[in-house]
Amino acid sequence: MTHPLARAAGALTVAGAAAVAWGGLVEVRWYALRDVTVPVLPPGQAPIRVLHLSDLHLVPSQQRKIDWIRDLASLRPDLVVDTGDNMAHVDAMPSVLHALEPLLSTPGAFVMGSNDHYAPQPKNPARYLMPDSRQAPVVPLLPLPVGQLAGELTGAGWIDLTNRRDVVQVAGRTLSLVGVDDPHMERDRFPEPSADGALAPSADLHVGVAHAPYRRVLDQMHADRCELILAGHTHGGQLAVPGLGALVTNCDLDRGRAKGLHGWPGPRPDDDGGEGSSWLHVSAGLGTSPYAPVRFACRPEATLITLVGS
Repeated sequence: MTHPLARAAGALTVAGAAAVAWGGLVEVRWYALRDVTVPVLPPGQAPIRVLHLSDLHLVPSQQRKIDWIRDLASLRPDLVVDTGDNMAHVDAMPSVLHALEPLLSTPGAFVMGSNDHYAPQPKNPARYLMPDSRQAPVVPLLPLPVGQLAGELTGAGWIDLTNRRDVVQVAGRTLSLVGVDDPHMERDRFPEPSADGALAPSADLHVGVAHAPYRRVLDQMHADRCELILAGHTHGGQLAVPGLGALVTNCDLDRGRAKGLHGWPGPRPDDDGGEGSSWLHVSAGLGTSPYAPVRFACRPEATLITLVGS
């Protein structure tokens, strides 16, 4: 007769194998479109629809993901914001541009992530369970064509927010923007305000954009009076526990804000105690490192954010 402990161990092994199979074969390709509404515009204004993309981590063979991203143009957003980590292969740039091509006629803005600057490296998957997985590279970093990708996007009319400010006209409104290069690689240099104190003093909304939502950057954007902050990088934890949520964020952001719509530094502005907070949306993103191609209880996603009058 099999010992009860042996039976329990066997059951756990089977359950673990099933979870890995689900996360690596099904959920990692089960793309979701999230819809959120943010009451952040001046009262009485018509809505603005923002498509938030992040962490595509594309490799040329991911045709299903490419097709899914291309189809997002059918949503007809007013603005597209891409918060980085688009490439996951040295030959991925043409695939990224093909995926984004139907959206490039829409006003857009972007920042880059570490996997736009350098190709991903093999690493121990257990490092994804650490609060911050940064480590010294085991082999020399392989540069990616980040400058060429930025040039293609700006050539199509999108705004590069790499450590700079700009404005965009969206649905008859003026949005002021401020962004930084990847905080995960400590490339962020928060831009000073313009000489007159604001790039667009009459803007309808001030938006901060970063790849990785490190607290120092969120604090800078909040102090800069950003009413809305958009970020990615966390993959929503990538591996989550139902009922508990993300195990890690891969940065110093708390696990409770690993994905979705929140407030910063306090609760959401529409919650008790949230007065004075900025709105913060963290995308769980659409991809993973090719060396850890699994998600569990955390579907890959893009988000359609509807901005409405407060």
